[in-house]
Amino acid sequence: MIAPFSRRRFLAIGAAAAGLSLLPAALRADGVPLRTWRGVALGADASLTIAHPDPAEADRLIALSLEEVARLERVFSLYQADSALRRLNRDGALDGPPTDLVRLLAETVAVAHATGGAFDPTVQPLWQLYAGHFDRPGADPAGPPAAAVRAARELVDVRALRVDPERIGFARRGMAVTLNGIAQGYITDRVAERLKAEGMGRVLVDMGELRALGHHPSGRPWTVGLTDPTAPERTAETVGLADRALATSGGYGTQFDPAGRFTHLFDPASGACAAQWLAVTVEAADATTADALSTALSVVPEDRVPGILAAYPGVTARFTHRDGRVLRLPA
Repeated sequence: MIAPFSRRRFLAIGAAAAGLSLLPAALRADGVPLRTWRGVALGADASLTIAHPDPAEADRLIALSLEEVARLERVFSLYQADSALRRLNRDGALDGPPTDLVRLLAETVAVAHATGGAFDPTVQPLWQLYAGHFDRPGADPAGPPAAAVRAARELVDVRALRVDPERIGFARRGMAVTLNGIAQGYITDRVAERLKAEGMGRVLVDMGELRALGHHPSGRPWTVGLTDPTAPERTAETVGLADRALATSGGYGTQFDPAGRFTHLFDPASGACAAQWLAVTVEAADATTADALSTALSVVPEDRVPGILAAYPGVTARFTHRDGRVLRLPA
């Protein structure tokens, strides 16, 4: 089975729970039924495949997984007005925050430090600036004014984010957080762990990022197709996953302007949209790490990559240059 993997990273996380429709399809692999759900989660195509001899039990586990997705969207959504993240951004502080928000923000801070600031969850003011600019009729195709970019950039600083179990807050008025560069991986991991706790050992989870538990029932790894960013209708290559996770980031996923010069991937240091790579795919032991690093590595030059990867043993990365050439590190 080849699961197509086309990373569409939407900046606002938050598919409504009502939009998660259960559409299982029974398949069979070497005598073991595969139950597959396909739908939308976190603003992107999603799927969940479980190898289980009892289709009814597989459907129950799929329903449990979607409940977990909906629960976490109520924490991380940038669309739901009452989500914990929206309240934090609106008020500048959040008392008694949900454990998942504390945990994930703590992880974002750790990745920010490990990547020398290449990953920074406080880039939301840049997203608001660019999205607002290009949403206006007759927007200047050259992008927002330089002074506006500088002003938004002044609000980007993970060091001004205060995170502890009792309170989360910003040191500066006007700051805001997006977890789009890590939350899909985190939710993928939580679904995988929920299923593992239920005794499942052969599962492929795709909630915007991919994580495989165990092997395909045939005994081989789960097979995933990577979309070619130079021609999205094509598959660039296939990757086998077993007890591993995979994430891809690319500016082609969300573009603000028709020409595609301005995308959702921001360089926290400059406030500009990243243009170094067409796509970055990271394989790691968990989807949270893969997601965060695929985002971070999308905004750094090639000479900085080895130093970042050195902090994450066992992680590999695939980079697509703008001319289509592919670089793999470690080599």
